[in-house]
Amino acid sequence: MTPSDYEFLRKILKERSGLDLSSDKQYLVESRLIPLARRVGLSGIGELVQKLKAGTEPLTSEVVEAMTTNETFFFRDKIPFDHLNEAVLPALVQARASRRALRIWCAASSTGQEPYSIAMCVKDFPALAGWRVEIVATDLSQDVLEKSKAGIYSQFEVQRGLPIQMLVKHFKQTGELWQLDADIRGMVQHRQLNLLQDFSHLGTFDLIFCRNVLIYFDQGTKVGIFERLSRLLESDGVLALGAAESVVGLSDAFKPYPERRGLYLPNTARVPRAGAGSAMPLRAVASTR
Repeated sequence: MTPSDYEFLRKILKERSGLDLSSDKQYLVESRLIPLARRVGLSGIGELVQKLKAGTEPLTSEVVEAMTTNETFFFRDKIPFDHLNEAVLPALVQARASRRALRIWCAASSTGQEPYSIAMCVKDFPALAGWRVEIVATDLSQDVLEKSKAGIYSQFEVQRGLPIQMLVKHFKQTGELWQLDADIRGMVQHRQLNLLQDFSHLGTFDLIFCRNVLIYFDQGTKVGIFERLSRLLESDGVLALGAAESVVGLSDAFKPYPERRGLYLPNTARVPRAGAGSAMPLRAVASTR
C-alpha cells in the first residue's frame, strides 16, 4: 500500500464513518481490506483504491463496513448494567409513573448484544411490568443489524458476559446455536444510522447508550455528537458512555451522574450555545478539529 493510497483511504473513512485513523495504522487497513479486495476479484489495495476513486458506491460501503469495529458482547463491562438496574431504572420508573412508558436508544449497537442486554434488564425489572418500553438499536452496518434482528448467537458469543440464568431463561438452543426468545427480540427496533448525520428524526429518549464508539472519532466530531445527543435526551434522562469515554473537557451539555461513573445527566443550567437547536451538517461534523 502506497502512502497516497493510505491517505485516500483515511480520508474516505473519516468522511463516511468518522473513523479517525492515525498515520501508523496501515497494518490494520491491510489486514481488513486485502481479504475484501481478493473477495471481489481485485489484486490488492492499489486496485481497490482505483475502483473507489472511480466512484463505485457499493464497494465504498463494503470498505467502510470492513473497517468499522463491531466488537461487542453481552453485558459488556458489567458496571453500566449494574447502574441501570440499581439507579437508572428505579429513578425512571418513579419519574415516568404517570405515562408508564420509556424510550431507550442504543447507538452503535453492532450485532445486538448490548440492546438485548438492556432488553433483558427491562424484562426482568418487576416495576416495569405492563409498561411500554421501546428500545431503538442503530448501527452504520446493515449486515450487523441483520444479525441482530435474527437474535441468533454461537456458543462462544453467549458465553461472553451472559449470565447462565439469563441464557436459560431467555434463549432457546437449536443445535450449536442459541436464539433469543421472540418477546425479547420484539422489544428492539433496528435502524441503520450514521452518527455523523442528522439523527433528530429518532425523537427524544429517556436513556441513551452510546458506548465504545466515540473513542474512534476525533475531538471535533465528538463535540458535535455530544451536542446533538443532548437535544434528544429528556431533561431528566441519562446518557451512558463507555469506560474510556467522557464528556469532560469536550461538552458542557452534560454533567456527571452522582457516584455512577460513565453516566451523565443533561446540564440544564448551562447557557445554550448559538444555533444549538439545529442539526450540525455532516461536512461540519466530519471536518471540525
